[in-house]
Amino acid sequence: MEIARDIFLNKLISKKNNGLIKVVTGMRRCGKSYLLFNLFRDHLKSEGVPDDHVIEMAFDSFENKKYRDPEAFYQYLVDRLKDDSMYYVLLDEVQLLDDFEDILNSLARRRNTDVYVTGSNAKFLSKDIITEFRGRGDEVRMYPLTFSEYMTAYTGDRYQGWRDYVLYGGLPLIFSFQTPDQKSDFLKALFEETYISDITGRNNIRNKDELEELLNILSSAMGSLTNPNKLSSTFKTVKNRKISPTTIKRYIDYLCDAFLIDKAIRYDIKGKKYIDTPAKYYFTDLGLRNARLNFRQVEETHAMENVIFNELKVRGYNVDVGIVPVSEKNRTGKSVRKQLEIDFVCNRGSKRYYIQSAFAMQDEEKEKQEQRLLLSTGDGFKKIIITKDALAPLYNENGILVMSIFDFLLDPHSLEI
Repeated sequence: MEIARDIFLNKLISKKNNGLIKVVTGMRRCGKSYLLFNLFRDHLKSEGVPDDHVIEMAFDSFENKKYRDPEAFYQYLVDRLKDDSMYYVLLDEVQLLDDFEDILNSLARRRNTDVYVTGSNAKFLSKDIITEFRGRGDEVRMYPLTFSEYMTAYTGDRYQGWRDYVLYGGLPLIFSFQTPDQKSDFLKALFEETYISDITGRNNIRNKDELEELLNILSSAMGSLTNPNKLSSTFKTVKNRKISPTTIKRYIDYLCDAFLIDKAIRYDIKGKKYIDTPAKYYFTDLGLRNARLNFRQVEETHAMENVIFNELKVRGYNVDVGIVPVSEKNRTGKSVRKQLEIDFVCNRGSKRYYIQSAFAMQDEEKEKQEQRLLLSTGDGFKKIIITKDALAPLYNENGILVMSIFDFLLDPHSLEI
């Protein structure tokens, strides 16, 4: 079964022959190897690149174990470079190659090699690229399947697909399992045996239980404003355990580095400044988040907000939580200062969108509330409300675009309607 990953394939293609080392990062099992060795390899072939000008190496394969030695691999490469025309070097799990930084930097200096690599997030994080490749790294961040990608392989309709997507997530391997029990068992085992193991091993975490408890709390409070101080208090009052805010911040950084969670910080729209704390945390894959809670706390409202956040990130936007300070009079007529919150402020280049995730607008009062939040910005940037169901994308009398989650996710140009 072939799943369309055009979004990420096109990102790779756009960076072809740019003189930099293309580094595909992302959480484990999101499809990095498939992108490189199947989709991108097929693209090169379709462009007429000869087979002997594509050099592939999967360092995690037993038959390639000897090439983990840098001298052996470098000699292997030199022997394959027969002429001055362009060679495409595709390397998987490159962190298993000793001294890989020196090898890749040497390749980057050659005029006839274009290098593409993937690495395990246990030892090969996006922040490492800056230092290890000395400015020669060009990151392509890969995510699990978007909903539109998911539906290219799903056999039911979009409503059934949505229910399964928000429950089991978008890791491509989920399609290898038929029953709900198989899917949930796979996700639970993957979380424990791969992700937790990676994070504790890389960061020498001695108290694994603390990390797992933090994951449980973040999973339960997905998309809620929080900070290390608040989480430390939660540990003390709910778990009867003392963990310092400094330790919690360090654990959160580990989870972000492993691509399990992502952070959205607050942005004061009128003051044009960032407010670093508290922040919101979203899960890169909902299936893993649900597995962490044994599928006991699946709330479609919060799940939809998380899906929208991930989709915006995949589309290349910087995504923040919008804050608008306003003055209002209370019941006694006294003026009080309040902060209104807009779910997402999305920026890319000169474009900006304000987006509200409103699972249901069951009455006129709810609709007015969502519109009031968006209109409080007082500027002319595009304002959008995304609901679970809407007849069709339309602009209301206040110039706000209202669309369904399906119109938003299935049309890559939905924000430009």
